[in-house]
Amino acid sequence: MRTLKVEFGYNVSSRRKALRLTQEKLAEMCELDRTTIGQIEAGKSNATLETIELIANALDVHPSELLKTETYHRG
Repeated sequence: MRTLKVEFGYNVSSRRKALRLTQEKLAEMCELDRTTIGQIEAGKSNATLETIELIANALDVHPSELLKTETYHRG
């Protein structure tokens, strides 16, 4: 079962690719470093609420869309 952090990263990556954006371009749009986007997409970084909002705006989705999971496991 994937963690919320991993699911968020997967959702960011999927949406970014659907929009045909590179990590570099998304990072530029969010005023973040490309490595930050890479770490988020890999599920290795905890994104702040501010960062989630920046990414959602750049990807033209509501933040909740990026936080959706098929099954969320507490614990």
